[in-house]
Amino acid sequence: MAGELTDPGLIGVADGVPGTSPGPGRMVSLRGRAPVWVYEEAGPPDAPVLVLLHGLGVSAVLNWAAAFPVLARSFRVIAPDHRGHGRTPPGPEPFTLAGSAGDALAVADALGVDHFIAVGYSMGGPIAQLMWRSQPSRVAGLVLAATSRDFRGRPRDRIGFQALGLALAGVGVPGSGIPREVVLRVLAPRLSGSARRWVLDELRRGDSRRMLEAATDLGRFSSRTWIGDVDIPTSVIVAMNDQVVPTRRQLKLAQAIRGSVAAFVDGDHYAAGGEVAEYLRILEHECLTVQQRVEGDLDVPPAYWDVQSA
Repeated sequence: MAGELTDPGLIGVADGVPGTSPGPGRMVSLRGRAPVWVYEEAGPPDAPVLVLLHGLGVSAVLNWAAAFPVLARSFRVIAPDHRGHGRTPPGPEPFTLAGSAGDALAVADALGVDHFIAVGYSMGGPIAQLMWRSQPSRVAGLVLAATSRDFRGRPRDRIGFQALGLALAGVGVPGSGIPREVVLRVLAPRLSGSARRWVLDELRRGDSRRMLEAATDLGRFSSRTWIGDVDIPTSVIVAMNDQVVPTRRQLKLAQAIRGSVAAFVDGDHYAAGGEVAEYLRILEHECLTVQQRVEGDLDVPPAYWDVQSA
């Protein structure tokens, strides 16, 4: 279990012993697919399920470690490492977002989960969207954070995402010419000591080729033509100072989904606001809001914006 946080640079950076898992982790065999490493926390008896989907180049433990004990107060929490990220092997096929969506659905099958809320951060957002599109009857709700309906954008946006993929891939490649300290200054500028070494160790677990493939496929992704068909309770958490996914794109995602709730955090793509506890409060609030809407216990008007979490 993750301890308290000393640094707001990454949601998943825990105090105490680096490498502490967010919950019991294991390799899960999937029917007709290569196995995937999955973290899981049981939560209360008969709790609804969250499937947490992490961002580009990191791992589930980096993205979600601090969120696990918070979300597990009300939910059963499942968090896979995507192909070639964290502890999941790269597998025989190139990385695709659709493939990751299929993996996550297969993980739910393997763990006996029929219905769940998909929670996608950054690259996890498109994966969550694709899960809904593939099997809409199983995805009860969506929580989409620091993400978008497409990542094509302006030329500088596309170049920035490709540069991020190259930097993350280069961390694990000796002689790549990309200093590790440069990547850490971007991802976790306030980390030091054992926490800093832990982040590097987690980043090095990823497969460089799969990270580059992920960045490329993310640059091609667009849900513009079908995101308006989403008809399940959805919350969009908007990072107001995001340097990777422009805030305007996050707002357009919220506006494109009928009846969505938008919550705002005053942080960048990697910083969980000024205080990690505040970001986690918003994340928990939106997961609970979506679950209440799934159960019919909360009615949200079509144009409602969640100013309570602003």
